[in-house]
Amino acid sequence: MRYLVLAVVLILPCEIFAQESASNVFWQNLLELCNKAYSGEVLEAPADDEFRTQSLVMHVRSCEENEIKIPFFVGDDRSRTWVLTRMNERIQLKHDHRHKDGSEDEVTMYGGTSANTGLSTLQTFPADQHTAALIPAAASNIWWIEIVPGQYFTYNLRRIGTDRYFSIRFHLKDEVDIPEAPWGWAD
Repeated sequence: MRYLVLAVVLILPCEIFAQESASNVFWQNLLELCNKAYSGEVLEAPADDEFRTQSLVMHVRSCEENEIKIPFFVGDDRSRTWVLTRMNERIQLKHDHRHKDGSEDEVTMYGGTSANTGLSTLQTFPADQHTAALIPAAASNIWWIEIVPGQYFTYNLRRIGTDRYFSIRFHLKDEVDIPEAPWGWAD
């Protein structure tokens, strides 16, 4: 009996460590979307939000080992790119905003880093100090991305302490044509 207990004590940690971390599974799910584009729909936004009346497209355009860039188009506006960076067991989300000439917008590279490994289908990104300094009202922002493989990708924003809530869903079963390059990118 003592040997059986010893075997369980020695084997169990190996099984636990052999499992892929939730953030790594999430990252692999993102990589599966590389070089694909999807149309989106607003699930939640203020009634007068321009996103409600525009076509929405995300394009998982650039996939490197530790960085994935996802341009997000609102109608003809190609100014937005979500930049996800893998940092060990954490993932950082930044919002890269550009002008038509490719120059950086005054308000760019805001976002946050996951506080833990999250879930394999969901990562949350509380606003970081750079965001709080750049956009004081956004200091309480929390973004989250949910990926249900083969079904949908959802981008969300909640500003804690306010009624600000924004959510867009992209259906992963319905690929669309690859759009033009976002502003500031070479084609």
